[in-house]
Amino acid sequence: MHARSGRTVRDLRRENRTVVLRRLYFDGPMSRLALGPATGLSSGSVSNVVAELVAEGLVEEAGSVDSAGGRPRTLVRITPGSGFMIGVDIGETRIRIELFDLALTELARTERPLASSGPRTARYDVDLVVAHLREGVAEVLRTAEVPAERLLGVGVGVPGIVARTPEDGAVVHGQTVGWNAVPLERLLREHVELPASVPYWIDNGAKTLGQAEMWFGAGRGARSAVVVLFGSGVGACVVTDPMGPGRALEWGHLTVRVRGRRCRCGSQGCLEAYAGAEALLERWREAGGRPPEGTDEETALTAMLTAAYPAEAGTAPDATALTVLEETAEYLGAGFADLINLFQPERILVGGWAGLQLGTRFLETVTGYAREYALRYPASRTGIGLGTLGPEAVTVGAALLPLVDFFAQGGRRPEAEPTPPSPAWQTALRDRVSP
Repeated sequence: MHARSGRTVRDLRRENRTVVLRRLYFDGPMSRLALGPATGLSSGSVSNVVAELVAEGLVEEAGSVDSAGGRPRTLVRITPGSGFMIGVDIGETRIRIELFDLALTELARTERPLASSGPRTARYDVDLVVAHLREGVAEVLRTAEVPAERLLGVGVGVPGIVARTPEDGAVVHGQTVGWNAVPLERLLREHVELPASVPYWIDNGAKTLGQAEMWFGAGRGARSAVVVLFGSGVGACVVTDPMGPGRALEWGHLTVRVRGRRCRCGSQGCLEAYAGAEALLERWREAGGRPPEGTDEETALTAMLTAAYPAEAGTAPDATALTVLEETAEYLGAGFADLINLFQPERILVGGWAGLQLGTRFLETVTGYAREYALRYPASRTGIGLGTLGPEAVTVGAALLPLVDFFAQGGRRPEAEPTPPSPAWQTALRDRVSP
């Protein structure tokens, strides 16, 4: 049967379920009576949808509230344990894997450090990364005692541009890490032991960070924002619809100096060659600074900040470290000014491990340069601040990818299929990284 608009009755039911689930997710618990005006559905439609969702275990009763002159109204909410998502952050210093329930409560996590020395291409060896994901996914499911069939999906944040092909699904073009058209989705389906029906959602890490901050962090309530991921390199996500997924920007490869420093992407003069944490530490070393040897970038950046901004009263700052940081702040401020002039966002939010380490003291200087370089009118209307979700924001945003699709399908998912047996080459891959 078709409705007048051309949509089928099944389409309308799915849309009604979607709008109820989304409203309960963001504003629940709510009574059936309150869901009517909040969703624009009739009381009869709300009652039918809620009854279906309760029968399926997706929604449950959550107490009651008094009503004016009538019987108490029963509240309903999404059942946290009715589904689970895995979020993965393929970061610059480690791979983080977390398991969440439907309320985004973290149930288990594991981290797999990446090598802090040697060629970057070896650090991001595709086989090794896939093996880390296979073992990490199995570990979080085992730790939380969650059967794989209950997963709504696995979301993965990656460095680089994500394209999609009919044959391989998500394909990653990560020039800075040596990934040239890596068919990551196909590799995960072949290597990770999950039911074939469990979907993978793979996207740029800055984009997943933006999704998380807009839904639950410092971007909530903003109509538009640019969320900056500041780590070894720099990236960004521009969001023009608060509920939309945003668009990843290769902002770090904006040219800020013609024939300037060589960037890790192979080009010259990129913002990332001056403002990424890796470049920042390299410039400190070139200027005569002494980053601690044999440590990862996070530890080295902490040492640089301590040298530039000593906590102990009466201790003189390291002039070399301070000069390099101030130069970096100007480059970043100019980069922020470009974002302001191009997109005129309501907010610019800074996340990523390096951005969070640099903190408010450094951000004040960056903000000053941004306002100096940007056009006055849009700059006066753009707030600049730190993200509030911490270093786990990318994994939270990645876990939201399957959740968004689950809600769009009205809370329905395909039946799980048996996991095919592991081929011999998969066993060989497992043996390669096993102790």
